Amino acid sequence: MRGAFGGAVASDRPVVTWAIIAVCVAVYALQWLIPNDFIFQNFYYANGFATTEPWRMVTAAFLHSQGNILHLGLNMYTLWIFGQALEPLLGRARFLALYLISAVGGSVGYLLLVPPALDGGVVGASGAIFGLFGAMLLVQRRRGGPMTQLWVLLAINLAFGFLVSGIAWQAHLGGLVTGAACAAVLVGTGRTQRAPLWQWLGLALVSAVLVILTVWKAGAPALS
Repeated sequence: MRGAFGGAVASDRPVVTWAIIAVCVAVYALQWLIPNDFIFQNFYYANGFATTEPWRMVTAAFLHSQGNILHLGLNMYTLWIFGQALEPLLGRARFLALYLISAVGGSVGYLLLVPPALDGGVVGASGAIFGLFGAMLLVQRRRGGPMTQLWVLLAINLAFGFLVSGIAWQAHLGGLVTGAACAAVLVGTGRTQRAPLWQWLGLALVSAVLVILTVWKAGAPALS
């Protein structure tokens, strides 16, 4: 069986969503169980790691603040909401790709918009989840569904990131733009015979743009 946008779906159960939630919860437990802050120190993202340890752009999305369990709880709840809606429509592989590319997009947004003097590092699934937000907007529009509640919810969440200290709104914005770009590829190719090819090529192109932006920004002279 195939979803509305061409992805293979074995059932309506959001298995990938559950798996991501399980990994995030397990990693959060390990953050507490393994001493010397080992998990955080080895897997969080800061801009200084952009070219030397680029995998942190993804791994940071599976870590959460130990000082605030709501950071984990709210992110996982939002992931569950969007995952239930998007995964059956996109298919498991495309949904996972959307999530991971959006996570990288969040890190790239942080890289592009945070001055070196303010780079304290970042953890959390928020960038990836804002990517799902961006994707949901395009999917809902394509399907002709109501948009008002989504726009209001997006405005509230973006404003929250700008107004509350300690929140990396730059990662939110980067994830949002990246998720929307991925969704534009997935919903814009229809269900023709060649659609899967164009979808994966489009996702590869979005990923390539993120790599180019990372290399460009990381190699640019630091601005004070």
